[in-house]
Amino acid sequence: MSENPATADLNAAVANPRADIAALDALEKRLFALRYAIDEIGSLGPVIDPARATEERSEACAALEEERVRALCAPEVGSLLERLGAQPELLGQARLGQLKILGRDRASLLDVPAEERAEFSRLTVEANDVWRRAKVANDWASFEPYLDRIVEALRHMAEEKDSGSGPYDVWLNEYEHGTSRAFYDPFFAQVKECVVPLLADCMASRHKPSHRCVDGTFDEARQWALADDLLELEGVDKNALWLGRTEHPFTGGPSVGFVLIASHAYPDNVLSNVFSMLHEGGHALYEQNVAPEYRFTSLKGGTSMGMHEAQSRFFENIVGRSEAFAGPLLERLRGRFPGQFGRVTPHQLFLAENCAEPCLIRCDADELTYPLHILVRYEIEQLLFAGEAKAADVPRLWAEKYEDYLGITVPDDANGALQDTHWSDGSLGYFPTYALGSAIGVQLKDAMVAGGMDFDGVCASGDLTPVREWLRERIWRWGRAKDTDELLRQATGSGFDAKHYTDYLTKKFSAIYEL
Repeated sequence: MSENPATADLNAAVANPRADIAALDALEKRLFALRYAIDEIGSLGPVIDPARATEERSEACAALEEERVRALCAPEVGSLLERLGAQPELLGQARLGQLKILGRDRASLLDVPAEERAEFSRLTVEANDVWRRAKVANDWASFEPYLDRIVEALRHMAEEKDSGSGPYDVWLNEYEHGTSRAFYDPFFAQVKECVVPLLADCMASRHKPSHRCVDGTFDEARQWALADDLLELEGVDKNALWLGRTEHPFTGGPSVGFVLIASHAYPDNVLSNVFSMLHEGGHALYEQNVAPEYRFTSLKGGTSMGMHEAQSRFFENIVGRSEAFAGPLLERLRGRFPGQFGRVTPHQLFLAENCAEPCLIRCDADELTYPLHILVRYEIEQLLFAGEAKAADVPRLWAEKYEDYLGITVPDDANGALQDTHWSDGSLGYFPTYALGSAIGVQLKDAMVAGGMDFDGVCASGDLTPVREWLRERIWRWGRAKDTDELLRQATGSGFDAKHYTDYLTKKFSAIYEL
């Protein structure tokens, strides 16, 4: 019987390129199946599973995670990647990209035992379930021990992965390749130097916009119909989308053909639904528009969380909160709530969307104060990893920093340190990418305009096709094949520059508040 090239001995001394390429394809298909199962269970499980399913889900996730680690970290996989890497002339661009990403992913996993990864998966599934109940009950004490365990587990894994770097730096790099505190500290200093005095000037201005036109009570069923309208307006493919409900909005992407969005609707805050949908729709567009040939490979999905958040923040703010887009957005609001928006003008809606008012909840923050919410989390995460704070200290630190940066009093933990799901998922190091993504999004918009696009005209038309096509060709289609820096240089002609962001905020809010 002839040997199946997909199952040929990967440690063969004599190179067999055809067999190696077949083995690479087989490995990618196996990893794809495992990722698909992990993503789908991890995303849908907390939304649709009954309460008693948590333990079973944690075991399923742990088993799948252990299998994924073992599949990628097997010694023969290292030999396969080395052999193929020595013959780049036999590989096309896509396969060379696969080798780069598989090698990076493997290196990230190699030094942490599969059993330890599986145990961490169990911990975070349980912690997320506890967090959900703790938030509803305003009960930080019940979540507190889980956060300490998560931080300790992350610190230990970081030491195994890279003992020469600080633990927090290791995880910052996981979410945005090439970053560390040495990158983020000056970035946040630059943003803080712009935002803090600008916010103070806005608060002192006598020309404050009103949000009265969006106040009121809004039927939840109609808000969900509006959510569907907004995703259609953005251009999200409904045939590759599942829309559900959850406490904390998120987007998951098991595959190019299956992206899921879960969000909420509050009767007294219609804009929360509007901007959550535009935000999550940006994530969905990225996932749905990766090149089809990457579907079953490690190149599927966004290249980093910084670039992913650039897409979500772009559609939420740079499009969604622009004056040009206020007309198409108002049309959708009138369609679902004619009695409440019938007499509202696009300019009134634009001003209501852009009231710079410090608030408690990050997801509902305006565009100017938003990076201060991220700065609070960034500073607390550093203290946790440095051992200078424990979970018991977080509510106090949170309250102090919200008073210092935003001038507001945190009334309870449900509206404070329990508001986000990220820590319960073990995603410490993720938060800074929201601010980074906000800045990248502005740089992308400036490149569109510099290239000749009538950006405001496109937004005013309600047909965002030119914007989507620009992003699809320069960002989305490349999946993980190109890193953030390469994509930025390709799309804008330069590396990351936060000045685009600070100039944008200064110009926009100076005009709104007539500074």
